[in-house]
Amino acid sequence: MNPIRIPSPAKLNLFLHITGRRQDGYHELQTIFALIDLYDYLSFEYTVQDHIEVKGLQQVEQQHNLIYRAAQLLLPYRKTTQGCSITLEKHIPMGAGLGGGSSNAATTLLVLNKLWQCGLDQSQLLDLAIQLGADVPIFIYGQNAWAEGIGEIITPITDLPEKRYLILKPDCFISTQSLFSQKLLTRNSKPTKFAAYQQNPSDFGNNFEAIARTLYPEVEQAFQYLNQYGKVRLTGTGACVFVEIDCDADTDVMLTHAPYPGYVANSLTSSPVLDIVQSL
Repeated sequence: MNPIRIPSPAKLNLFLHITGRRQDGYHELQTIFALIDLYDYLSFEYTVQDHIEVKGLQQVEQQHNLIYRAAQLLLPYRKTTQGCSITLEKHIPMGAGLGGGSSNAATTLLVLNKLWQCGLDQSQLLDLAIQLGADVPIFIYGQNAWAEGIGEIITPITDLPEKRYLILKPDCFISTQSLFSQKLLTRNSKPTKFAAYQQNPSDFGNNFEAIARTLYPEVEQAFQYLNQYGKVRLTGTGACVFVEIDCDADTDVMLTHAPYPGYVANSLTSSPVLDIVQSL
């Protein structure tokens, strides 16, 4: 089999509220996941040897590699003895709040479910996805969505307006665990509805923004730069920040003068992974 090369999209959180904390310590969230056309690429190839090989992410130990862990979860269901070699071309920055690792894990589940003839339906894949992380299920759905719970209660959104975004990646690594441990973090935002967001999206923010801007000067610098172009938002727990831009905006000038590396991305209505997997 020739390698099959699959795009693995990023996401933005258009807002992110913490609405409470569960007895098991996990936080209840509300957010909108918006898929964008910034991609990693994964190439899948059968191997004669019965093993899983992941190339392109040497800096991550195997037991922490979400691609490897996703493949491992499918082993009990496969109907073939062939292994798989997976090569990652990394374009989505790591530790950025863009969901690159989660997307890679979901892409692996979707593709190997087909290649290994596992026969799992979407519900079964979602059960595996949540074991890998709260952001993985959205990429199994492959649609923009309103999400609640710890991110696993998903309601697809079919009418998000098409947008273009300028995204900056500040030169810092933000520890999600550290942000969650901050005493000043707002954990009791009032639960809301998608209809309220549609009426006044500018009223919806990210509970992690103030703390990230205070603790990480690089994030504050990125906010200050993008402020000239519109309302700036933090995605996930960061470190990436983004702003909506016009289709005719001079992004070359914007990126040239930006204090950190940046990306221009367009919104997606659905993940291209779904159609590709259907054709396998």
